[in-house]
Amino acid sequence: MRVVCFRSLALSAALLASSSAYAVALDAGAVAAPDQYSAEVAAQILKKGGNAVDAAVATAFTLAVTYPEAGNIGGGGFMTLYVHGKPYFLDYREVAPKAATRNMYLDDKGEVIKNASLVGAKASGVPGTVLGMWEVHRRFGKLPWAELLAPAIAYAKNGFTVADRQAQYQQDAMTTYNNSTNFADYFGAMKAGDTLRQPELAETLGRIAEQGAKDFYRGKTAQLLVAQMQHDKGLITHQDLQDYRAEWREPIRITWRGNVIYTAPLPSSGGIALAQLLGIKELRAADFKGVPLNSSRYIHLLAEIEKRVFADRADYLGDPAFTQVPVHHLISAEYLKKRAAEINPTAISPTDKVKPGLESRQTTHFSIIDKEGNAVSNTYTLNWEYGSGVVVKGAGFLMNDEMDDFSAKPGVANTFGVVGGNANAISPGKRMLSSMAPTIITRNGNVKLVIGTPGGSRIFTSIFQVINDIYDYHLPLDQAVAAQRVHHQLLPKDTIFFDTFAPLVSPVADELQGMGYTLQNQGWSMGDIQAVQVTGTTVQTASDPRGRGVGKIVK
Repeated sequence: MRVVCFRSLALSAALLASSSAYAVALDAGAVAAPDQYSAEVAAQILKKGGNAVDAAVATAFTLAVTYPEAGNIGGGGFMTLYVHGKPYFLDYREVAPKAATRNMYLDDKGEVIKNASLVGAKASGVPGTVLGMWEVHRRFGKLPWAELLAPAIAYAKNGFTVADRQAQYQQDAMTTYNNSTNFADYFGAMKAGDTLRQPELAETLGRIAEQGAKDFYRGKTAQLLVAQMQHDKGLITHQDLQDYRAEWREPIRITWRGNVIYTAPLPSSGGIALAQLLGIKELRAADFKGVPLNSSRYIHLLAEIEKRVFADRADYLGDPAFTQVPVHHLISAEYLKKRAAEINPTAISPTDKVKPGLESRQTTHFSIIDKEGNAVSNTYTLNWEYGSGVVVKGAGFLMNDEMDDFSAKPGVANTFGVVGGNANAISPGKRMLSSMAPTIITRNGNVKLVIGTPGGSRIFTSIFQVINDIYDYHLPLDQAVAAQRVHHQLLPKDTIFFDTFAPLVSPVADELQGMGYTLQNQGWSMGDIQAVQVTGTTVQTASDPRGRGVGKIVK
């Protein structure tokens, strides 16, 4: 288990502690999910006596139907859990097919082929969602598997009402795919306010309900998936599906201000980045003293910290099964002190001087806690909205375009503008680097905050800012989640991104531009935070007003 400890302004090595006594019962369970259908399903499962894991499984499959731009069975993700007072982490991230090659997205001149890693069958990694849900249910679930899939099957058969934003994403996707996939055959007529029925997907979910993960990786669904790959010249084979494994890993453990935070380890960069962000900020606490939230000075200080985190991410991080990643050094007290000392509190550090320091946008997230205090923070994705645009004919589900999360060429940015190096190069069977950071904060063995978000490279910076809002500025949960968020990631040079929901305006914008920053509206929401907070035995939820999420308290 990776450990980093922050105490006041000083950092010291933290020792692994045994789990605290099992948490006391809460007044209610709660869920914060990205749409009304998944939130209601989770609430129903909790009311039936299901635990947080049961509710998570039901929610994930429901989103595969009602939130097709990101919810999925053709993608993958990560889940952080806190069950009976102990932390767990499940990695069901996609892997590169066995036929993948390092330079598969380069032309004969060695240049990256536009959209090759985003559109079409060759953009897809081997999906992990179905096996991930199967494994977590097998280990911790209470209610029968088939019962948890029943709501999703009903929505696929009977339909759901298409939301305005879904229709907008669909129009954007149609332009991107440009009839190069079969996306339009399934989603081309989708309009806001219409009822969308997905009979093929209903049949697929019915098989998975009866046969479990076996159907997806070895049964009829596997046959349909491979047939689609062969038709579209994709790479995923029967052997790829049969060899796929979900991995139980030790979560990153951060001891911070008397709290213990559990979050994502590699192959996600999210946990390491969050540990670095919190640690460096703690060491520079004097710079933040008396600084108003989202003032120009506050945003500049965040940018100074974030550019160093992204410099490390680009060079060092990748699948630990393929790359020796210096995790211990990256989150050690000594290293974070060194990085903190580089911060310039009054001016922009030159981008070319910020080096590695050692010698979803359409993802979706939900947070759940049950009355017994068990919690699930789950983030999963197709990568871009509606993934690769390839629908498995006869099975009705979209495939991911996660291969874009590899570094197609060292130093060349992916669709989120993030560069990578050899540590994240394409290799058969390798898991692509992620920024997902499903996170659970505990104190004295009891869950205090369950939080996560989509947003690609914006994920861990968004979570970091909401944690600041709650713990430094003492904002109520709903205000913290709704507050302005910004993002800086080293490259593009000296650029701070914002969104339309909470834009940078005068005088803060003028002051930042006066310092030399370029301000850019990124054109999409800065995350979609779904959070559950516990105070004593009382729970509350917050769903980001940037999205269409819903929070429910379940007595």
